[in-house]
Amino acid sequence: MSATRYRQFLRLCEEWPRDEAQKARDLGTFLRQRVASAFREGENTQISDPEKCDQMYESLVRINSNYYRQRFPRVRDTSFTGVTVEECKLLLSSGNVQQMDEDKKGLWKKLSERFSKSPEDVPEKAPEK
Repeated sequence: MSATRYRQFLRLCEEWPRDEAQKARDLGTFLRQRVASAFREGENTQISDPEKCDQMYESLVRINSNYYRQRFPRVRDTSFTGVTVEECKLLLSSGNVQQMDEDKKGLWKKLSERFSKSPEDVPEKAPEK
């Protein structure tokens, strides 16, 4: 029976979309990692709580099939702030998150990082004549 569950989860992982803008932070990547760790032995993995496993699978299928989005349609595709889906995706992309993290650093942290570099990291100047 665990072989059937393993195949179901593999099929779900194949269907689940990946968000390349978020790289290692998207739900598809996290799901693949969790399935790999939960089913370390593949089809031979013994499941301690089959009912809980089935509930998780059914919940993930409903999320993947947009069950709740169809059941509870939204009036508008914006949030209370007026930000659209495309703008949210842009804000949450990995490059933008790294830039925001860099901007959050205080002056002291930026200076200490700049001056704590080893001499090998600093490019040499040509000798003046």
